[in-house]
Amino acid sequence: MSCHNYQKLYSRRDFLIKSGLGLGTAALSQLLNPSAFAAGSPLYTPTPKFGGLPGLPHFAPKAKRVICLFQSGGPSHLDLFDDKPLLRQRFNEDLPDSIRRGQRITGMVASQARFAVQPSKFDFKPGGKSGTVISDLLPHTRSIADEICVIRSLHTEAINHDPAITFFQSGSQLPGRPSMGAWADYGLGRLSENLPAFVVLISINKARSGQGLLARLWGSGFLPSQHQGVQFRAAGEPVLYLNDPPGLTRERRRLMLDGIADLNRQQLSQSGDPEIETRISQFEMAYRMQSSVPELMDLTGETNATLESYGADVKEPGSFARNCLLARRLAERGVRFIQLYHRDWDHHGGLHEHLPRLALDVDQASAALIKDLKQRGLLDETLVIWGGEFGRTPYAQGEANRERYGRDHHGKAFSIWMAGGGIKGGITHGTTDDFGFNVVANPVHVHDLQATILHCLGIDHTRLTFKFQGRQYRLTDVHGEVVKAILT
Repeated sequence: MSCHNYQKLYSRRDFLIKSGLGLGTAALSQLLNPSAFAAGSPLYTPTPKFGGLPGLPHFAPKAKRVICLFQSGGPSHLDLFDDKPLLRQRFNEDLPDSIRRGQRITGMVASQARFAVQPSKFDFKPGGKSGTVISDLLPHTRSIADEICVIRSLHTEAINHDPAITFFQSGSQLPGRPSMGAWADYGLGRLSENLPAFVVLISINKARSGQGLLARLWGSGFLPSQHQGVQFRAAGEPVLYLNDPPGLTRERRRLMLDGIADLNRQQLSQSGDPEIETRISQFEMAYRMQSSVPELMDLTGETNATLESYGADVKEPGSFARNCLLARRLAERGVRFIQLYHRDWDHHGGLHEHLPRLALDVDQASAALIKDLKQRGLLDETLVIWGGEFGRTPYAQGEANRERYGRDHHGKAFSIWMAGGGIKGGITHGTTDDFGFNVVANPVHVHDLQATILHCLGIDHTRLTFKFQGRQYRLTDVHGEVVKAILT
C-alpha cells in the first residue's frame, strides 16, 4: 500500500457522488438495453444520425423533423377556425346551463353576473377543394386549406397560461419535465453534426410583448442537459458567446478547447458525472456552429420571390415571418425540432383590435412556410403544427358587444392545424357543439396530440421512457392515444 494515501482526501460531495455511481450504472444499463425497445422494421433503413437511443425509430417515420408554430396566449378558435352561426342568432343571451355544465371558470370572470353569448364579428368562408371553413382574418391560411388538417376538438386540463403552455410543451402542468423537442433529441438524436437537434426562435411583437416565456418550456427537465433547446436570438450574436473574443484566432481557440476537453475527461474519469460529457460535446458543437450559424442566418442567397412570399416583415430580424423562413432553412440543414413562439394572443378585451393585428403577423408567413416546404420537396417529411395552449370562451368577458369585446380562457374545446409529415391534408377532425364550448365528436386530448406527433417521427410514445426518482416517465405520462384518423 502506498504511504501517500493520506494525500488523497475526499469531500462529502465526492462521497455522495461516488456512492450513487453503482445505482446510476445499473439504471443506465437497463435504460440502454436494446431489448427494452423494439427493433426497427427490417424493411426500414434508419437515417444516419448522431446520438439517440438504440432501436429508435421504432418503425419507419413519416416525418424527419417537426416545426411547431406556437401561438402563445390562446388564439380564439371561434374567430379563426370554428364558425358558429348560432352565436349570431343568440347574441347577448345567457349561455345555457346545459352547455356550461358547471365547468370551472377563471377568476377574471367569476364576478360577472351574466355569461352573455358573444358571436364573432369576422366572416368565414370555405377554402380549397376541401371547403374547409376559415376566417377572413386568415386568407393566406385558407389558400392552403387542402394541405392542412384542422383539428377542432382539442382539449386540455389547464385553465391558465403557464400551466397550459407547460402542459402542451412537456405533458405536465408542473415545471420540471422534458419538452417535446428534448424528448425527440433524446430518442432520435441529431440529423446534423453542425447544428443542434432542437432550436427555439421567439418572434418580436412590434406592438405588445404578451405573456412571458420561460426557458424551461424548451428545457430538458430530468433528461441530460445536452437535449435542451438552443435559443437563437434576433439581434446581435444568434447564440450568446458563439463568436471568438477579439484577438483570439481559430487556431488558439482549437488549442484551448482541446486543453479544456482533456481536463474535463480527467474529471469525468474521477467523478463519472454524465454532465461532464454534455459539457465536452457542447463545447465541440459551439465550435462547429461558429461556421454553420452565420451561413444559416445569411439570407442573401434567397430569391426575391421567396422573400416576398413570406411578406414584408421577413426583412425584420426577429419577426414571425423571418423566423418562419429561418425554420425552413433549419429544416433543410437537418435540425430535428424547430420551435417558434409568437406571443400576445391573450385577448380578454379589445379582441376586435388585437386579433386582426396578430392574424396579419402570422397568416402569410405560416402559409408561405407550407408552400415553400412543398415546393422544395420537404413537406412530406416535415410535420408542421400551428396552435396555442387553449381557446377562448363563446361568452364575452365583460359586456357583450357586436363590435368591441373580449373572451376568457377556454380549455374544453379549441382548434389547431397540422400539415405534412404523415398528416392528411384537406380535412377537419372533431366537432364542437353549437356554442363552440364542448367537444361532441372525436375529442383529441393534448396527450393524444403528443402521441400523434411522436408517431409521425416513428416513435411509440409508450416506449420512449426515462427512469427518474424511481419510476419511468414519458412525454404522455400514462395517457395518450394516436389519432389514427388524421394520418396518411
